[in-house]
Amino acid sequence: MTAIPDAFEIVGPTPAQQLRKRMFGHQGFLIGAVILVVLVAIALLAPVLAPHDPYAQSLGDRMLRPVFMGGTWDHPLGTDHLGRDYLSRLIYGARVSLLIGAVAAVISGVIGTALGVAAGYFGGRVDTVVTFLINVRLAMPVVLVALAVVAILGGSLSVVIGVLGLLLWDRFAVVMRASTLQIRGREFVAAARAVGCSTPRILLSEIMPNIVNNLIVVVTLEMAHAILLEAALSFLGVGVQPPTPSWGLMVSEGKNMMLFEPWLVLIPGAVLFVLVLAINLMGDGLRDVTAPENRN
Repeated sequence: MTAIPDAFEIVGPTPAQQLRKRMFGHQGFLIGAVILVVLVAIALLAPVLAPHDPYAQSLGDRMLRPVFMGGTWDHPLGTDHLGRDYLSRLIYGARVSLLIGAVAAVISGVIGTALGVAAGYFGGRVDTVVTFLINVRLAMPVVLVALAVVAILGGSLSVVIGVLGLLLWDRFAVVMRASTLQIRGREFVAAARAVGCSTPRILLSEIMPNIVNNLIVVVTLEMAHAILLEAALSFLGVGVQPPTPSWGLMVSEGKNMMLFEPWLVLIPGAVLFVLVLAINLMGDGLRDVTAPENRN
């Protein structure tokens, strides 16, 4: 007679396998991730992919039209008013936009997350001080402050990154404070306190893993916001300075010819739109696949 085992081992998909399944089943996340990966790869491989030197000027070849408007394949997207290859400048411009967006989001994320988590967890005077700082920051118009600071310090790449990183932390602080207020009263946090866990351990092991999905969404939003602000500052002439390739600067340089050669503005504007859309799609997708209430 065959013995019947006392217990059966139930084998199911691991959390990592479930996460991968949700990611590959989320259409918006896949579209945003594919576009963003392609743009990052283009930026990293710019020296290989760019057909010409983005800084090389040739006044004899100025204002050549793109190939889809009757141009030649030697300059597939034409040339600008100084004869510089537009495709090469577009490829190198991806480096500037992605670098500014990523670094500014990291700087503002560290500042805002630290303030928001501290305010939400400790409450009392800490919450009062942080709330006051948030209100002060919200009363400051970002574009005007950035214009003033960059005009005083000069429009270099490092200055633009620093200014944007120090101005975009308020949304991190607000969201992290609200999320921490919801988590700090949960049973597992009280249990961690009861067994004698230190405050840093509770914050890192109990609070942060449960608010990381909200943090991901804010990171993507602020990264897209920083990219658009850099483009706006460059368009106004106080952001990244020429001859550095920048999509906002390319739009600014082409605005005078917009009625006669609209592609000078439409091409960098379209690429900027695609990048921001991809970041937002991927951020929304990450929120959906990491939030417990949205898991199917």
